[in-house]
Amino acid sequence: MTRESPSKPWSCILFDLDGTITDSAPGIIGRLSRTLQAMGRPVPLPAELVAFVGPPILEGFRDVAAMNEDEAKEALQVYRGLAAKEGPQDDAAVFPGMLGLVRAIHATGVPMAIATSKSEVQALRILDHLHIDDCFAVICGSSEDETRSAKADVVEEALRRLREQQIDLSNIVMVGDREHDVKGAGAHGVPAIMVEWGYGSPAEALGAIAVVHSVDQLRSKLI
Repeated sequence: MTRESPSKPWSCILFDLDGTITDSAPGIIGRLSRTLQAMGRPVPLPAELVAFVGPPILEGFRDVAAMNEDEAKEALQVYRGLAAKEGPQDDAAVFPGMLGLVRAIHATGVPMAIATSKSEVQALRILDHLHIDDCFAVICGSSEDETRSAKADVVEEALRRLREQQIDLSNIVMVGDREHDVKGAGAHGVPAIMVEWGYGSPAEALGAIAVVHSVDQLRSKLI
């Protein structure tokens, strides 16, 4: 953290995507079900598949579906093939009020960036589909080969790109919905605000500087 009690005015705001701006669980769960079927694996109930939403998908195949490394990489290729074929619309449902908030922050001139464990290619397509891609100075996601997929690594790369643009990072904050966002940002000294409408549990907010229950509450923390 840059100071003892970080608060607005922020010099830069990082946003997670899935579970924070977009309600992508239905699309992700549908593709996961078809991927597991294609791999000859049992398909858990949708409530169990929600555990895949937020962390890197490759990690989910290993930890949730109990695949070995080779199986997980094969499943990832199947999953991403489905995502590429279907386009961004299935992942582009937006939590009410979030598009307006993103545009309102952009209008204030505060730089924003996306730091998501979703494939960067998919993140770019989704944000373009939503017509808010131009609101972000940086859109950073996982690499196609998953060498950059952990949230701490994604945040590190997003910060690197922001520094390249000489964006002030002296009072930066992360907004996300899972413990991966809190811990991944915290690994680089970035405080995090947790939103409750995503896919995390209350226990995952440990370490966040604030937990918000509505978009209006988030707006009051950011603007």
